[in-house]
Amino acid sequence: MEEEGEAPVAASRPATGMNPSSRPGTQASRTGVTSSRPGTGLAKSRPATGLGKSRPSTGLGSRPATGLKSRPVTGGSKVGSRPASVKSAKVWKENETGSSPRSEDLNSDDEELLINRDEVEKGCWHSFSHCVGGMWSTREILVSEDKEIFVRTTIRELILYVIFLIVLSIVTFMMTSPTHYYYTKVMKDIFNQQPEVKNVGEFWEFMEEQFLDGVHWEYWYHDGDARLYICPGGEEATGPCPIAASDRNILYENRLLGLPRLRQLRVTNQSCEIHRDFQNAIKNCWAPYSPSIEDKSDFPPTYREKTSLTAWRYQTSEEMNTDSQIYATAGKVGRYSGNGAVQNLHSVKNESQAILHELKEALWISRSTRAIIVDFTVYNANINLFCIVNFLFEFPATGGVIASNSFKTVKLLRYVSYLDYFIMACEFIYIMFIIYYIVEETLEIIKVGFPYFRSMFNMLDIFVVILSTMNQCLNIYAYIAMEAELTALLGDPDSYADFEGLGQVAEMFKSFVAICVFFSWVKLFKYISFNKTMTQLASTIDRCIGDILGFSIMFFIVFFAFAQLGYLLFGTQVNDFSTFDSAIFTLLRTILGDFDFYSIEAANRILGPIFFLCYVFFVFFVLLNMFLAIINDTYSEVKAEIAAQRNEFELGDYLKRGYNNMLGKVGMRNKLLDIENALKLANADGEITYEEVRQNMKKCNFSDMEIEMFFAKYDLDGDGIFSMDEGNQIINDLDADNIDREKNRPKSGKQPNSRHNSVVAITGNINHEEFGMLNSRVERMEGVIDNIVGKIDSVLSKLEAMERSKNKRKANMSKILDGFTMNPEMNEEEKRRQVEDLFNTWDSESRPTTSGDAI
Repeated sequence: MEEEGEAPVAASRPATGMNPSSRPGTQASRTGVTSSRPGTGLAKSRPATGLGKSRPSTGLGSRPATGLKSRPVTGGSKVGSRPASVKSAKVWKENETGSSPRSEDLNSDDEELLINRDEVEKGCWHSFSHCVGGMWSTREILVSEDKEIFVRTTIRELILYVIFLIVLSIVTFMMTSPTHYYYTKVMKDIFNQQPEVKNVGEFWEFMEEQFLDGVHWEYWYHDGDARLYICPGGEEATGPCPIAASDRNILYENRLLGLPRLRQLRVTNQSCEIHRDFQNAIKNCWAPYSPSIEDKSDFPPTYREKTSLTAWRYQTSEEMNTDSQIYATAGKVGRYSGNGAVQNLHSVKNESQAILHELKEALWISRSTRAIIVDFTVYNANINLFCIVNFLFEFPATGGVIASNSFKTVKLLRYVSYLDYFIMACEFIYIMFIIYYIVEETLEIIKVGFPYFRSMFNMLDIFVVILSTMNQCLNIYAYIAMEAELTALLGDPDSYADFEGLGQVAEMFKSFVAICVFFSWVKLFKYISFNKTMTQLASTIDRCIGDILGFSIMFFIVFFAFAQLGYLLFGTQVNDFSTFDSAIFTLLRTILGDFDFYSIEAANRILGPIFFLCYVFFVFFVLLNMFLAIINDTYSEVKAEIAAQRNEFELGDYLKRGYNNMLGKVGMRNKLLDIENALKLANADGEITYEEVRQNMKKCNFSDMEIEMFFAKYDLDGDGIFSMDEGNQIINDLDADNIDREKNRPKSGKQPNSRHNSVVAITGNINHEEFGMLNSRVERMEGVIDNIVGKIDSVLSKLEAMERSKNKRKANMSKILDGFTMNPEMNEEEKRRQVEDLFNTWDSESRPTTSGDAI
């Protein structure tokens, strides 16, 4: 202040016409004069009036001395004690003084606003590209450490994936219905004697009776004895009325497509080794079936009338122009190729019966026969379903017949009704989702690199994408192949309709879709596991997988030992132990309580019960319960660790925050929930700082005063960081809903009232008593503020009076100096005394009064 007061004095002296050099020693001899003259330099820095523009320099410059910053209500003491890194003090000064903030006093939010304001506006292409690029933003690609952005990205991924899951469910579940099962059951009931065929005689009996009756429906169900009733065609008939050839459907509803076909596979003679002791007695030997020993020679009969040459001649699947070679027929004994000798039946029952009779009489089945396959396909237009029927009769080397069947009920004509076209639209959306996820996974692999493949959920993403792609490829192939097959069938209706390949593709399509749906639902754990409660399953499995794998070695050693023992003991007599695979699954079923004790007891009355008791004790009671103990112990540890983890901002918190924002639209916002979420977001890095809490609370429309009051209440040490004890206090108050209780009020008037005021500002929910108390406090505060404002005005008025008196003394001084310089007759001694008297008089007049000193 001394240097600021001296500079203007020197600048104001030239107006008097006096040379400063003619006054030697004046400044040195009176060193204290300048410092005691606060108004000396105002002549040049102020306008002549001294009223309008004098306040900024005299009033605002001296305001800090008035005590405005130390008001208890503002919590200024806390602000002053906060570390320099905390930016609250700058914000608080702006709120208190109301002056224009300087550029260096702007906080980070203001700087961002200014920068955004000066940014060049982006074009439509930038907005479009930014939006499109954000479509593939995932948690793996995201580089931001903001917990809220992480949760928002997770929710966006979850919503998008739920839509994908809904579309996938519509596409898959609308392709099947209970009608598929009932249609299959009806067709099985028509040919229910087929599985009971045990020898060659029963085979021909089944083919000539139940099979022909089930395939050919040429008459109505009535007896036709009463001549009073005329047949539908108008003709009289003896017996049941005939059905028109175009309406001869199985069960009157199912159209037989093309003609049924019989195909036989044979093996060559001498295809097996005969023991030397029996070589003289046994000359012929036919081994079990194998494609390498198929008999490719012709075996024509001595007489043929109804059958075709192909029934007695070996053909490959290429010669027959079928897909059976690609899709081999699996039976109980082996797998059979699509080659062989084939015979098509007729569309008329009598002709089909004659063909079967000729095959039977000509000994079409011989010792070299290893399999006979009967194929036909029916279509029901009422429900738009195909049923591809396959009867397999295996003739093993042991003799006899093992019969099995396959009924594939599929929907090959996909788009017929309006609902089907809706499903087609969903399939297009499904394909778009597949393309979207292919791009997304590709970007994640490029971004993350090799560590991408270390995540189980990432591998699951790739697996779902691959299955979905295969599903649509099979769907498109089936559609194209079906159109070609129907075109060929309609061109030649009296031929065999080969739908076996399409049936296999349809079955593969259903299998892949089912697996895809399963893993797609499992993939939901990728998103809901964001919540720490949902991670218990994955964490438990991940934690105990090592112990389980180690113990599994001991378990399967014992388990396979029992499986081998059961297979060797009971394999020749009990069907459940007839093969080693069957023995394994039988013992697994035993663990679940599904077992046939009496069959193994009948097989071996001594070892059977011993085997059963030992297996139940060692495997069920000991080993299996050790598995459960390992999992249960690990689950307890994981649950305890999760309970001890710090409370983070989770998916459920984000949803509750969105719900709270909607309540805020109708004035029902719960600000306690906003405080809790702000603390969780700030605690993402394990440390809750003032700036983090401030940024999060500002997003919830909290004012700076509310934030300062909240920190003033809980930041007891004033370091701008919530310690463990302070955080526990906040958590306890939030859990007990105790933030707005009366016990938090200050005990003395000297203590800042920010704690209770923060409650009022934050919670927004008080009773009438608290409202009256707060109202009275506001009134008292207004009175204090009015008193302070009055004092400030009084000080400003006194400063203005001082300014006017100084201007007056300045004018008098100028007159004296003018008179002094105009008297040339005075000697040097008289001039010196006159100057000293003049300065003494001016010094006594310009000395501030008592009130001025106080000011």
